[in-house]
This record gives sequence, structure tokens and C-alpha cells, in this order.
Amino acid sequence: MPDSETVRTALKFVNEINRHDVDSLVALLSDDHLFVDGLGQEFRGKEKLRESWQAYFAWFPDYHLAVKEWFQTGRVVGMFGTASGTFAIGTDLPVQNRWKTPAAWRAVVRDHQISHWQVYADNEPVWKVMGIKR
Repeated sequence: MPDSETVRTALKFVNEINRHDVDSLVALLSDDHLFVDGLGQEFRGKEKLRESWQAYFAWFPDYHLAVKEWFQTGRVVGMFGTASGTFAIGTDLPVQNRWKTPAAWRAVVRDHQISHWQVYADNEPVWKVMGIKR
């Protein structure tokens, strides 16, 4: 039987991402938090993640995760849906800079905190609007 608190914590984290509430988001991170991006790059610790989320929300002020389904195994919650946003130019959000991509996320929950967050998504649409060649 699924542990509703584990799923609730993972979905609350998604909600804080969608609200762009960095303080509330960081409050949900364990002290030894590990973030792994879609390229496999690892980032550790609350303060590093605070800086990273602030920068990401500045680049993509309308960043949004849409979770369509999820499953839980023990302390792990897998979520599936889409990620979207618009790469900002100053305070403008040009329609041509909008992107949306299928995505999955893996959350490891420990003591009502996210100890590990991993993103599985194709970064190509994001790089394209940012003008990054890969």
C-alpha cells in the first residue's frame, strides 16, 4: 500500500517549484540533498540548490511542471508529465522562446524531505531557445 505522506511530500515539492517559492522549496530539501539534472550533472546541498533555483526561475519566470501520473515504491516516487517555460529576455517572455518537453522526475523522500531529486528530460528544446548549440 502506498505511503501517502511520501507521495504528498513529492507533490508538495512540485507545487513549490510551480509557485517559484525558493524558500519553501529549499525548506523541503534534506541537508544532504542531491539534485541530478537531465544531463546527469550532480549538485549537492541546500544553499547550492537555492542559488540554482533562483537562477533557473530568473531564466524561465513561467517554469512549470505538469505531473500527469505517479507511482511509489518505498521512499521513491516516480512522476511523469511535462516541463515548460519561456526563456526570458529581460522582463519579456517572447513567444518564440517558449518550450515544452516530456519529462519524468524521481524523488527520494526521507523524513518528509526530498533527499534526492532527479530530472529526466530532453534538454534540446531549452537549449534551442537559449541559442546553445550541442
